[in-house]
Amino acid sequence: MSESIRPEAKVRAAGGTEYSWCRAVPGGTGITVMSLLLSNDPDISVLEAALSRLQVSHPILRSRIHFDASCNTFYFVTPCNPHVKIQPFDLQSTSHILQSFSWDSHIHPHHVLLEHELNRNSWNRSDGAEEQADDRDVFFVSLYTISEARWALVFRLHTSACDRAAAVGLLRELLEMVGGGRTKTEEEMEMGNGEKQLGIEDLIPSGKANKSLWVRGVDLLGYSLNSFRLANLNFIDADSARRSQVVRLKMNQDDTDRLVAGCKSRGIKLCGALVAAGLIAARSTKPFPDHQREKYSVVTLTDCRSILEPALGSNHIGFYHSAIVNSHDVTACDDVWELANRCYTSFSAAKNNNKHFTDMNDLNFLMCKAIDNPGLTPSSSMRTAFISVFEDPVIDESDKLHEEIGLVDYVGCSSVHGIGPTIAIFDTIRDGFLDCACVYPAPLHSREQMQELIESMKRILADGSITLQNNN
Repeated sequence: MSESIRPEAKVRAAGGTEYSWCRAVPGGTGITVMSLLLSNDPDISVLEAALSRLQVSHPILRSRIHFDASCNTFYFVTPCNPHVKIQPFDLQSTSHILQSFSWDSHIHPHHVLLEHELNRNSWNRSDGAEEQADDRDVFFVSLYTISEARWALVFRLHTSACDRAAAVGLLRELLEMVGGGRTKTEEEMEMGNGEKQLGIEDLIPSGKANKSLWVRGVDLLGYSLNSFRLANLNFIDADSARRSQVVRLKMNQDDTDRLVAGCKSRGIKLCGALVAAGLIAARSTKPFPDHQREKYSVVTLTDCRSILEPALGSNHIGFYHSAIVNSHDVTACDDVWELANRCYTSFSAAKNNNKHFTDMNDLNFLMCKAIDNPGLTPSSSMRTAFISVFEDPVIDESDKLHEEIGLVDYVGCSSVHGIGPTIAIFDTIRDGFLDCACVYPAPLHSREQMQELIESMKRILADGSITLQNNN
């Protein structure tokens, strides 16, 4: 361990899943962003005070990631005191950033800044200086002045320290502090300061992750061989440098209500319907006979906090999701609800068999191997699946706190242009409306290509929900 680390700082080695993210983020996958569009001019001093309190109650937010090249290990180094500072961008600086996207002028400035932040990689080691990656903060905050009446407040975090559930909890705590809600007492912050900072592997219930060496080898071989049979969306440019871009899938309240009711009537979750629509939409882009099948891979992320030992609260900051990988044969004429049921049933059965725990080390190992050897993936694209979804959507309702700070819109998602899926869906049901941030690697895929895919998904979901409602 480097002698430059202050002795009073708490230090722990990254767990297996955290290590995988530490490997992935420098390449462009795993930069988590929460971007808020505001109509009220934020007070930086008030925001920084609130963020300091958050860093006290959630120590990992004030941590830095340290890479020790001598043993190829990442460490979380947590100093005693909070140190977050907001980086402000005035109107001129923000305009300069927006002008760099002039070739895509139809995109809203808030959307431009979201993509800009997804591609600000504070953990990139591509300059070849390994030591430059040492002691990087996991948490950055920027404030952009879009106009005299609009501001964008953006949180950017290393995914190893903050998964989607943690990011949502972080936002809600901040709104309580800044929007005039109840602030944490000193006693509560001191309790939070003792928040356990352990990797997910250290909290898996005894026996749940057990797997014999033979079975582990067979599973690794199965995942590897199966990957060569998987289909992908057609690549537009597999050679140029990549960045993450976002398209949004939005549905009105009536369509959302029908979709949610359709899932409920079939005994499945929304993730099954989103996956089915995505698979059918992707298969429909191929110039094959409609009945011809293609095999696509799906990654479903599940929040494990409630089933760990001990169980963690929903606002416990860190990365505590696990992945389940399934593959499905799809034709262009599949029924969306039949396929949704098949997708969700496969995921549910795997989860019941503890695959989210037993396969955790296998998937982390394969992820790191793909990072080291891009040629193992089609066209060196580093695509490991077609689509990734979350088991449960974020449910959010506007309230007085939103009004007090002038919250107009917000988007939360993570970058995927290193290793990862073709499209990652971050779904929210906000005030009864489905709103999904769909992240993809460009120019491997173009905005026009992905917008067409999303519009096709939206039609499939809306038409399928109407048909199901009429049949009932």
